[in-house]
Amino acid sequence: MSPSRSGSTLLWLLNAFDLRHEEQPVRVCGSAQRLLAFLALQRRAVHRRTLAATLWPDLDERSAATRLRSTLWRLPAPAGERLVDSDGGQVRLTPVLEVDLHLAEDDALAERLDVTQLCGEVLPEWDEPWVEAERERFRQLRLHRLEESADRALRHGHHHLALQAALAAVSTEPLRESAHRRVMEIHLAEGNPAEALRHYHTVRRLLRDELGLPPAPATRAVVASLLGRPVDGRSADSRSVRSLDARSA
Repeated sequence: MSPSRSGSTLLWLLNAFDLRHEEQPVRVCGSAQRLLAFLALQRRAVHRRTLAATLWPDLDERSAATRLRSTLWRLPAPAGERLVDSDGGQVRLTPVLEVDLHLAEDDALAERLDVTQLCGEVLPEWDEPWVEAERERFRQLRLHRLEESADRALRHGHHHLALQAALAAVSTEPLRESAHRRVMEIHLAEGNPAEALRHYHTVRRLLRDELGLPPAPATRAVVASLLGRPVDGRSADSRSVRSLDARSA
């Protein structure tokens, strides 16, 4: 993803933290990274007391407030532009700072879906509880939008795009049967029943090995007409001949 306007400052949260101004990296200390990330994930102003308590939960209120003031002072200001406003006890990102996660979410909600934008994960190396909650929220948004994109592309006969979105959903959550059903439906729409059947058996083994469960009835129904069928008419004829030979013997 690239900034939407020339000369912008972009904060990356998908896959890894990165701050860039005019596509050049900007150095950010660890505490400032956490502050920018928290404000970006909230997408709203946050009271200073809440911000300090969240970022430094092991400190008392006064020490956490001191650490917050120090971190705000140490924030970078690319090209002299502030990235954070602190006014009346409220702290928020300034409009000058774009966030890749916001751009991806806004495009997804507006159905301007670029599958590559929804293949990232929110700060995967971070283990803070407030990151984990937003990571899961974005994961669910990603899964639903990828499936919806696959459905939309399939309805318009764009099988390649439909399969790309459906496989991205499967990659995001390998045990999500609804995503696997879309993959099979796309293969069938393309006239590839063998691919659909192969994918069904892959799903069946995965669910058995990981969960000890069979596929849901809805998953089996997608390929029900293919299960147990002879490979071709010739094999069926040969079985019939063998049966007749056996009865006449």
